Amino acid sequence: MWDKKAKFSFLAFVFILISVMFFGIGSLTLGAQPAPVPAPTLNPNTIPKFVGQLVIPPAYSPTVITDPVTGAVVRHDYTVSMERFQEQILPLPFPQTTVFGYAGLVQTPGGPVQFQNSPSATFEAVKGIPVRINWVNNLTGSQLLPVDPTIMWADPNNMGIPAAPFTTWPPGYAQAQSPIPTVPHLHGGEVRSDSDGGPEAWFTSTGQQGPKSSGQTFNYPNQQNPTTLWYHDHALGVTRINVLSGLAGFYLLRDPADPVAASLPSGQYEVPLAIQDRSFNADGSLFFPSVGINPTIHPYWMPEFFGNAIMVNGKTWPNFNVQPQQYRFRVLNGSNARFYNLSLSNMQSFTQIGTDGGYLPTPVVTKSLLIAPGERADILIDFSAVPAGTKIVLNNDAKAPYPRGTVPDKNTGQIMQFTVQAGIPVLPAQLPAALNTIPVLTPNSPTKTLTLNEVMGPAGPTQVLLNGQSYSAPVSENSRVGATEDWEIVNTTADTHPIHLHLVQFQVVNRQAFNVTKYMKDWTALNGAVLPLNHPTNVLPPAAYLQGKVIPRAANETGWKDTLQMNPGEVTRIRVRIAPQDAIGAAPGVNLFTFDPTVGPGYVWHCHIVDHEDNEMMRPFTVTP
Repeated sequence: MWDKKAKFSFLAFVFILISVMFFGIGSLTLGAQPAPVPAPTLNPNTIPKFVGQLVIPPAYSPTVITDPVTGAVVRHDYTVSMERFQEQILPLPFPQTTVFGYAGLVQTPGGPVQFQNSPSATFEAVKGIPVRINWVNNLTGSQLLPVDPTIMWADPNNMGIPAAPFTTWPPGYAQAQSPIPTVPHLHGGEVRSDSDGGPEAWFTSTGQQGPKSSGQTFNYPNQQNPTTLWYHDHALGVTRINVLSGLAGFYLLRDPADPVAASLPSGQYEVPLAIQDRSFNADGSLFFPSVGINPTIHPYWMPEFFGNAIMVNGKTWPNFNVQPQQYRFRVLNGSNARFYNLSLSNMQSFTQIGTDGGYLPTPVVTKSLLIAPGERADILIDFSAVPAGTKIVLNNDAKAPYPRGTVPDKNTGQIMQFTVQAGIPVLPAQLPAALNTIPVLTPNSPTKTLTLNEVMGPAGPTQVLLNGQSYSAPVSENSRVGATEDWEIVNTTADTHPIHLHLVQFQVVNRQAFNVTKYMKDWTALNGAVLPLNHPTNVLPPAAYLQGKVIPRAANETGWKDTLQMNPGEVTRIRVRIAPQDAIGAAPGVNLFTFDPTVGPGYVWHCHIVDHEDNEMMRPFTVTP
């Protein structure tokens, strides 16, 4: 017979194991004694896989604005609203799920019709033709998921931070749940900051606005390279729940003069794939954790959310019937925190041709693809030599949290299925040997050394920080327009963080291991042990702490990036130019954008694990003349 102490220890271990399986509590310590945590009531093992068909979001239909004299197209206008509705995410006969999503006119054979979905319709943008979008917040009532008012957040009612003991969820705090602040961000877009959708530019359906809001009409110049962008909500402190509720979609930028496009699959053979993880309750509703790992500090906030079911384009584990030919897939990791290491169950190779900022210099043939939250990958899969009737599963073996967490189970280890149809095989076109010319950048401004830090509580992180600073600390990342500078980012945490910079696409230089223990001992002696810092960060260059050889960038990191995986125990070096991708003659003080990036509220850089972003792992980033 067990004594009481042994029985309690065993039950505590079981609880922690279940917590990690459901929520991915990468930093939860075995010595902690967490409060009971509600679990999703729908067992993912009961959800049949590959029975529903993949949904391909349609394209929005613009109002085309032309020059009254020449008739030339000068702009595409849209009105897109944020709505609450029900969607059949789970296969029948499971109930529908209440979600948030964007709604607008889409083109159909019978003409434009109103459409709403999550993920939402796709913007088909054209290089050189600006887009203007009037974003309308129609989200009345309360949030679907718990708002934690103890972390930085929009706070439209100015309720402030409540005092402990905190109210449990449900009901949570009514003043935090309504109204619902939102602001769309075009992820990867070269835009002026008052159209960037920064976290403090939020607005509500009832008229409240954030301190950096400039209204709800945003302008996108579309002067950058053709690529896969995406749009999603970015409101301060509620990005994780607004995106998980459904506020996301694709924005595909095309160039009529693109010489590569003729060699690529198009039309029905070009398919966007938004991969997201979710958990559900038995009534079909979305499940999200409502007890934090440090509930006496943050009652609801969790360091990372990991769902127990995989959703692609708004359907759990869909099937996609493919013809025996090559397909182009625009892959987006739209999850809160989950990384995916994708491979095909038949061990077939595929070809990556693009990343966040457009085409790679040359095609990269691979059998696996690691993609972090916020990243995109443009890949080609050739089914022409696969026998009819073959079923190929897109698998995932990335640990959660990445890279030292739990291996995927039979549910999170599978993404979707391809079923090859009978037909005459069509061989793929020959790709050009060179897809893109990536300019060689030379730094002409001082290097920025920045750290990734965690603030630890009794049972794991209470905050995650950039450079030891809170989001609200004075701006420290100032870059001169036209300048080229290296950012060396020192990851002192145990997680890989996908770091995203607004405004610019950047280039990867390299990575290198460093002595974390010694570096942090000296960094703490220099800056103090209390985080967030209450003074400007004293820079500690990592040169004296580096270990081993320089790790060159991967073949699929040789193009332009706006979001990059920064691994634990490594210094990641990126080269950032405050200029357009195709700029010629960039120099400090020379603005080559078609807009003035020094105008407006400024930009941000942050971790795209949105649970981290919502709790301080985000900093202002401003451009100076």
